Parts: sequence; structure tokens; C-alpha cells
Amino acid sequence: MSEPKKPTPIEFKTYGTLTEKGVIVTEQSSIDQLINRGYGIQEGKVFTLAFFEALYLQDKGLLETKDKNGTIIDFKSLLHCYKTHDENVWVNYLIYRDLRSRGYVVREGFGGIDFRIYERGTYGKDTAPYLILGMQEGQPLPTNMLADALQKTQSQKKELILAVMNRRGEIVYYTVGEMHTPV
Repeated sequence: MSEPKKPTPIEFKTYGTLTEKGVIVTEQSSIDQLINRGYGIQEGKVFTLAFFEALYLQDKGLLETKDKNGTIIDFKSLLHCYKTHDENVWVNYLIYRDLRSRGYVVREGFGGIDFRIYERGTYGKDTAPYLILGMQEGQPLPTNMLADALQKTQSQKKELILAVMNRRGEIVYYTVGEMHTPV
């Protein structure tokens, strides 16, 4: 995983509404800017930011989230809402934030993989070369789960990266490959 250039600053503010699946944005100019920067999913006429994307944008002061009643949701409340969907919310958010700060476009993963990442300038042009599996230091990781993730990654000709949040909240990245034992 090479170190890409620093991202260009985002110079807009958008507004969204909290739902069960994330934060919905309806303003078309905001949607266009978010899509161009690799945020959110457009399904029909509905554009939704995943919780980790909404947390990141809210932390940067680029998103204001309201509930159905129009009450503004602060970062901590949004984090709590996300926790009902993912017990590793804090770890995943910190990994997401770290990867974004390094200039990667980070998309939601699949099948037990937390994230897909694209190097700067490749999003929308190519598939993600890296898949990220996140965890917290000291948290057990079953070997069969790691083996399954590695098998999925290799079958797609991608590289598996294990992102570990240490006790100080720093993220350390490890490339995962097959282990060959001497005979």
C-alpha cells in the first residue's frame, strides 16, 4: 500500500436526515460533490451516506445531520446510533478516518471485510486493489475468519490488509498473505 498524496480539501457543507441505514442527503449539488469524492450510495432517487462516512463528514464540519423531527444530531449521538448496527463502531470509524486522511477513497466492504480502498485517482476507473479487515488490539480474531477473508481476497486478486487499532488509538496496518510452513 503506497502513500498517496494528501486529499484536496472539501469546500462545501451538506445536510442530511438520519435513517436506520445511514444518513440520507437530498440536495442534488451536495450529492454530486459527494459522489465525485467517493462518498455514499445512490439507489434510485435516494442517496445514502454510510454511518462511518456521515461520522467522518460531521467530524470535519461538512455535514449537519437531523433526525426525522428536525432535531440536530451531534457526533456523539450519531456514533451511538451507529453502535446499534456495529459493535466495532469506534474502531471502524478510526480506521476509516485514518485511511481518508491518507488520501484513499474508502468504500464499504462485503462478506466480513470491513472496507475496500482505492488509491487516489483510481476510484470509479478501476476496482479496489485492497480490502481492509479491522480489529482492536487484544481482541481475538478467529483463524478461520482470517482464512476466509484471505481466501475471498485472493480469489478476487486483491491484497488483504489487517488494520489494527492499538491501545493508544493509533492504526497499524499489516499485509496478510498465505503462510507456508517448511516441510
